[in-house]
Amino acid sequence: MKKLFLIALCAAALGACQSKGGEGSGTTATDSPSTETPVIAKADAPKVQVEKATYEFGEITQGEKVSYEFKFKNTGKTPLIITNASATCGCTVPEYPSEPVKPGEQGVIKVVFDSTGKLGLQDKVVTITSNANPKFEELHLVGNVKEKK
Repeated sequence: MKKLFLIALCAAALGACQSKGGEGSGTTATDSPSTETPVIAKADAPKVQVEKATYEFGEITQGEKVSYEFKFKNTGKTPLIITNASATCGCTVPEYPSEPVKPGEQGVIKVVFDSTGKLGLQDKVVTITSNANPKFEELHLVGNVKEKK
């Protein structure tokens, strides 16, 4: 009975690994057709031109918030779809357009950095996930946080 239970458990575990795109299967959990961004030839792909990829906010006092809008333009031939924007820590919150940015149009990624609990030089990096080719460059908020008196 124990052998039968063990075999059933192994089969279930193996089946779960295959359905989630386990290591070495050549697929990932995001390879499903409903969530996959269509593959676009490089010549036709959306291209991103960021106006300013690094914002230097200077010196602020601990506890202050810094907000900046990174402006970009889709210079490619197809709509730009941003699927995610993530920061290096929870103190930095990016907001990105939920709708596709059409060729020739501009978009904005708003980033807010909360300096509570931070001291010294800061370089907060925001990574954008999109269908752009070449990929969207990283955005940086850079500055110095001084101690609150």
